Amino acid sequence: MKTTFLILALAATALAQQYDVLLKGGRVIDAKQNLDAIRDVAIAQGKIAAIAENIPASQARQVADVKGLIVAPGLVDMHVHVFASTMDREYTGEDGIRPDGFTFRSGVTTVVDAGSSGWRNFEKFKSEVIDHTQIVQTRVLAMLNIIGSGMGGRNDVEQNVSDMDPEKTAEMARKYKDIVVGIKIAHFKAPEWVHIERGVAAGKLANIPVMVDYADFRPERPFQELVLTRLRPGDIYTHTYLTAVPMLDPDGKVLPYLFEAKKRGIIFDVGHGAGSFSFRQAIPAVKQGFVPDSISSDLHIGSMNAGMKDLLNVMSKFINMGMSVPDVIARATRNPAREIKREEFGTLTVGSAADVAILRLVTGDFGFIDSARRRMAGTQKLICELTLKGGRTMYDLNGLMSLDWTAPMPPRNPKQKKKQ
Repeated sequence: MKTTFLILALAATALAQQYDVLLKGGRVIDAKQNLDAIRDVAIAQGKIAAIAENIPASQARQVADVKGLIVAPGLVDMHVHVFASTMDREYTGEDGIRPDGFTFRSGVTTVVDAGSSGWRNFEKFKSEVIDHTQIVQTRVLAMLNIIGSGMGGRNDVEQNVSDMDPEKTAEMARKYKDIVVGIKIAHFKAPEWVHIERGVAAGKLANIPVMVDYADFRPERPFQELVLTRLRPGDIYTHTYLTAVPMLDPDGKVLPYLFEAKKRGIIFDVGHGAGSFSFRQAIPAVKQGFVPDSISSDLHIGSMNAGMKDLLNVMSKFINMGMSVPDVIARATRNPAREIKREEFGTLTVGSAADVAILRLVTGDFGFIDSARRRMAGTQKLICELTLKGGRTMYDLNGLMSLDWTAPMPPRNPKQKKKQ
């Protein structure tokens, strides 16, 4: 009889524990739901199962106390370079990085490789990185370079107009439409518009946005013309606060055409990188209301140890420039997901994948560096405490999801063989 009662009690407990994980008491910020409030977040079978003011701890198998912390969707970094391979060119080899080492520790669960590969070598990138789910846990999406052989960096492959093929680029994008989310145009030096024309043509054929790294600012192809007429609504300009962008007049006022471009639907993305972000541009622009639509890192070997560091560091810069924490989080979650037409990411909506970034906003004396190694002092900084992807713990700075070392060890399975 006692055995029967014990079995029934255990069954009742298991039934009551309908959630795998419960994040309790955090400040939940989700722009898609217009939510900024103290809430509990429950996770079951890798998905967000419930968000409510008070979910009993008894209903979850594992509970993390996140009071005083920010519970945000897993961050979406839509400008990175993660085609780390054996190829001998920078962005398809030595300058690319394996994503997991620099994503989860920064709260990032989804990245978009911005044009490292083109239609000729995308399938190599896919097989060596994207499909390597035994090794690469980060969700990797991609933009195809309009250059068939991808991004060359210091080589001149991106000047090869004959390798700019809209039809073949669009064909590859359509073939892998679950992964390819855009077309990338970058580093073109000549005075013609051919790179923009062919990139936009590929975007139209594949029905996906174009991201432009304008490279050389030539008077024959004015930047104003790029954002006012050449790009389509929904297309993306990255490296918004690059020094070369004609952004401020002699009195330091934001030039009106930039606001006009925003009104017609051009997306302005940060794309910080190693050499593409200036406080002399960003600080006055943000103060005057010209804020980025999305915040991305341009993560690669050259940027991760320079002023950029990681996506949270870039986000922290904008908090210290006066943007609110919810606005900054929106620009690294909801906004980029919408811009790449993957709105199932960057949100904690019930039923969505349980990609979660638990962040701590700390105060102190901090310094932030731009691409010219100019310093801006700050008093606030975002730090990642915990990252979940699909409900699994991928990074846990202070053991929020761990038992104390003094807790009893689970009983050993007698069928488990002893290690030799």
